Amino acid sequence: MTAPLGRLDSFPRAALGHLPTPLEALPNLSADLGRQLFVKRDDCSGLALGGNKVRQLEFYLGEALAQRADTVLITGAVQSNFVRLAAAAACKLGLACEVQLEERVPGKGETYRRSGNVLLDRMFGARIHSYPEGEDEAGADRRINEIAEALRAEGRRPYVIPLAPGHPPLGALGYVAAARELLAQCAAAGLGFDEIVVASGSGHTHAGLLFGLRALGCALPVTGICVRRPAEVQRPRIESRCREIAELIGAPNPVAAADVVLDDQDLAPGYGRLNPALREAVALAARREGLLLDPVYTGRSFASLLRRAAALAEGARLLFLHTGGTPAIFAYQEDLGGGA
Repeated sequence: MTAPLGRLDSFPRAALGHLPTPLEALPNLSADLGRQLFVKRDDCSGLALGGNKVRQLEFYLGEALAQRADTVLITGAVQSNFVRLAAAAACKLGLACEVQLEERVPGKGETYRRSGNVLLDRMFGARIHSYPEGEDEAGADRRINEIAEALRAEGRRPYVIPLAPGHPPLGALGYVAAARELLAQCAAAGLGFDEIVVASGSGHTHAGLLFGLRALGCALPVTGICVRRPAEVQRPRIESRCREIAELIGAPNPVAAADVVLDDQDLAPGYGRLNPALREAVALAARREGLLLDPVYTGRSFASLLRRAAALAEGARLLFLHTGGTPAIFAYQEDLGGGA
């Protein structure tokens, strides 16, 4: 009989994170709302101010080390948390790093381009390239692979972390494993939840967590909050990711179409741009719980969590997966106004 998680534990994995991450109550906001709110603190995953990408990078860079790579290449938005953590992980593992920053958010000034994650990219010694389009995943991948080819011509051994769909979803395995971790924590604490809320962007975190929970027999609803694409575009991405995970680990796909729940009500005006609900969520989390949310992923998804909580019965218990992103707060200081 195939194990529920298939070959998950056979993949090479670089030890990067401080795991398991904490599972904490949010008592003040729970009292305010009359609902029980909890947070899974993947912002505390250890490496370089943490975030969900640490779990993903453990699998990507496990493969890179197995291939004896000497350079990691990655593409992402100017304020990409994935890029920042890839650069930090490369330092930790003794690898060089080349990063490509894409123009996804219009109208941003010098603070956005120099502070936050970009500052950290430079501190980690990454060589930075620019790509002018923010909604051209295939083109960004082509360009980063051209850079990799130039390195090969110099005798280097590059490893490219892909952006666009169509590649084995190694990063998603980090959240298949995280589902196992979360269920163990819930069992130890005697906790059950009515809903989990998570940002849904590339789809690796959302799909990996959903796949892992269903494979382990947990029917808990997982709601993905759209942070980059509307729900009708994001849905096939998540469904494809789940099928690809099943193929990758050699296990049946336990995710049905009805399991893929997406909420895009707080997406406008678009990726990396603020709206009133997001501003309020960032301020509430900071002032009521001392919890820092970023203006791209966690602020938007927490705003949706608060809205969804208000629609549930009093006493309902919700879990927020905090995916990190703290450095981006500093790049958005003009927009956030110090959280006001």
